[in-house]
Amino acid sequence: MDKALQSMIDNMPEKTGKSLEEWVGILKGKSFSKHSEAVNYLKSEHNVTHGYANTIVTLSKNDTSSEDDLVATQYQGKEVLLPIYHALIAYVKTLGEDVTITPKKGSVSIIRKRQFVLIKPATKTRVDLGLKLKDKPTTDRLGNSGPFGTMCTHRVQLTDVKEVDAELKHWIKEAYSKSI
Repeated sequence: MDKALQSMIDNMPEKTGKSLEEWVGILKGKSFSKHSEAVNYLKSEHNVTHGYANTIVTLSKNDTSSEDDLVATQYQGKEVLLPIYHALIAYVKTLGEDVTITPKKGSVSIIRKRQFVLIKPATKTRVDLGLKLKDKPTTDRLGNSGPFGTMCTHRVQLTDVKEVDAELKHWIKEAYSKSI
C-alpha cells in the first residue's frame, strides 16, 4: 500500500473522528448510485474533508468481503484446493507488512512494490503458483512460466497442501526479496 494512503488511514480517527472500518460500516448502511453522492454525504452530514471523504468512499468499494467473494468464486467447484490457497496466503503474510494480497477474477496477485507471486486455481485438482525469479534456472518442480507468460518467470504446480514445503517457501521468499 502507498505510504501516503497508509498515513491517511492511520490519521483518519484523529482527523475525521472515526476509523476507516467505522466509515465503511456507515456507508454499508446507505445505497448511493454514484461515487460523488457518497462523498457529498460524508462531507455534508459528517463534516469530513473532501480528501478523506473521497478516500473513504474509494476504499469502501475495496472492502475485503468483495475480495473474499472473488476468492470464493475462483474456488467454486474446486474447494478441495482451498487448503493449498490458505497455506500460501498464511506464508506470504509472514514475509512483511509491505505485502499486498490482491484477489482478481481468476487469480490472486501477491505484490510488494510489484507482483512477485500469482496464485491461480488452474484445474479442479491443481493450483498454479507463478513466481518472479529472474535469472533462476528451471527444474523439474520449478518449471517455466507456462500460461502465465511474462507475468511470472516460473510456475510450480501444486496438488496437495503438503507441497507448500520449505523449498517452495524459500522460492516465495526469494521472489519477495527480489521485488523491491
